[in-house]
Formats: sequence, C-alpha cells, structure tokens
Amino acid sequence: MEPEFSILVVCLNPGDKLKTTLESIGKQTYRNYEVVVKDGLSTDGSAAYAKKAAGAFPSLRVFEKKDRGIYDAMNQAVQASEGKYLYFLNCGDRFYHERVLEEMAGLIAAHPAETGIYYGNIYERLTGREVASNPRLDAFGCYRNVPCHQACFYDRKLLLAHPFEIRYRVRADYEQFLWCFFTKTPELRTAFIYGEILIADYEGGGYSETGENRRVSAAEHREIVGKYMPAGTVWKYRIIMWITLAPLRTWIARNPVTSGIYNGLKKKIYGKG
Repeated sequence: MEPEFSILVVCLNPGDKLKTTLESIGKQTYRNYEVVVKDGLSTDGSAAYAKKAAGAFPSLRVFEKKDRGIYDAMNQAVQASEGKYLYFLNCGDRFYHERVLEEMAGLIAAHPAETGIYYGNIYERLTGREVASNPRLDAFGCYRNVPCHQACFYDRKLLLAHPFEIRYRVRADYEQFLWCFFTKTPELRTAFIYGEILIADYEGGGYSETGENRRVSAAEHREIVGKYMPAGTVWKYRIIMWITLAPLRTWIARNPVTSGIYNGLKKKIYGKG
C-alpha cells in the first residue's frame, strides 16, 4: 500500500546528526510513512548505521549513490520514494514534537486537494524562535519569501514533474516552489494549504546561510523571479522591498536578541491578514 508520507533524508558524512534526525522520525505517533535515506557514499559509517536502525520504522530504505550536490541528492531521493506526500528532513534537524505527522495527516484530510503543498511553521534553533510562514500566498509573497522546505509537505507529483534544478546552488527549492505556484499545467495546478503546525526544529546556520552563499542566493533570486514574473512586476516588488527596509528586517529576524519580537509581530500580522 502507498504510504501517506515519505520522509526523505539526504546525507554525506553527517556523523551523529543522522542519528538525531532518525530518532526524531522514529518517535512519530502516526505510522503510515516510509523513510528514505539517500547517502552520497559517506565514509563515516552513516549508511551502515541507518540500515541497522531500520527496525524502528514502519519502512526504512537506504540507498548509496554518488551525487552532484544536495539538490541532486534530493532528486534521487524523490525518485526512490513511494509516498503520496514528500517531506525533506535534513540531518541535524528533527520534528518539533511526536505528533507532527499525525497533525499533518489531519490537515490533509480536512482540506483534500487534487495536488497540494501543505505547510506550517518551523522552530529555528539558531535564534531560539518560532518562524511563521505566510498563510495566504500571493505573487508578492512568493517574491519576498516562500515557506522553507522544512515547513512543506509536497505532493509527490510536483517533484516528479519538475525536479530541483541542480544548476542553482542555493535556491533550487525556491525555484521549484515558484514553478508550483505559477505552473500553467492544468493537472498540476497546486493548492497551498497552511496549518498552524510547528513542524520542524530546524538547526539553522547551514550551507545556504554562509556569507558567500548569501551572495549566491541573492543572484539566484534575481534570475528565478525573472523566469516567473514580468519585469515590471519585479521592479515594483523591488521598490516595495526597498521602501519597507527589507534588509534591516532580515537582520532583525536573524539576530537572536531581536528575532523573537520580529517573528511574534509577523505571526500577528499574518493572523490578521
């Protein structure tokens, strides 16, 4: 029988972080899921550890294959998955509590969609704060920021139809999300359904958040929005972001001292919107 969820974990020499993540998955009260561990030929025994841990899960499969980076690894994991909805949990990250899958299954049952992305909020360990996702996405919301992949459960059809473009080093998940939002393929028109569920305890401070990759991220953002939005619309959104002091707000959101106030206000604004 097709599992409701595939939890996809990609790794390359993750050390104890893989154990942390798998232990978190194994505690879930909802059991109609599989785990796919895609290992990029680690030399630290990670694949062997995952295989030994398989008995704690309804289904856990490990496959080892060389890849061309994290997004290629994620695409490979998608190809190996069998669940209806896919969720990526990075090594070092964990589910926020033991009922996340149970609550997400309830959200899906309450709001069935032919093709959907179901999403919630995350807890960022680096700042010690909850980060709220926008519950009502529109084009401007997609320009500003989309829910991170740790907040999203994707209909498998979407990731098979449009895999992550591996030429993007940092923003391939953003590009894929915008494709889902703007696609004109009738059978893949996507419903974006938000639930106030705290999904992941996100480690933060990872690959995409180094100084160099932030610069790459900005360049990729400019290219990607140009693929999906008219030039005039992009310029309008840039002006709005400049007027509303977006760089300052980003700094406030990432600062451990000020992030709590910022994210609390953002959550209230989203709630009133």
